Amino acid sequence: MPRFMGFVRMEEGVGTPPQALFDAMDTYIGDQDAVNFVVRKGEVSRVDGPYAEAKEVVGGWAIMQYDTVEEAVADQREFAELHAKHWPEVTVVATLRQISNGPDAPGE
Repeated sequence: MPRFMGFVRMEEGVGTPPQALFDAMDTYIGDQDAVNFVVRKGEVSRVDGPYAEAKEVVGGWAIMQYDTVEEAVADQREFAELHAKHWPEVTVVATLRQISNGPDAPGE
């Protein structure tokens, strides 16, 4: 089963995210536990890397497991869309990288 690591990066000095984003992320993470999706001016776009320079702050990371790569990409897009909806004035890059193919359980 594919495993992925997701990263969130954003510009420095943008302040604290709005409470609405915290609330939405609590629900999102509670319901589901990364391809780059960039949020700019409330719009989400998919962008392929790598990137030559980074002037962003890592806002978080997670290790996730999905049945398929397609499910992982769809979930990462949903994650990026939460930022577009609740904090549209900030540029955010949500990166997804596959880190393994399994095993399905320890010791396999």
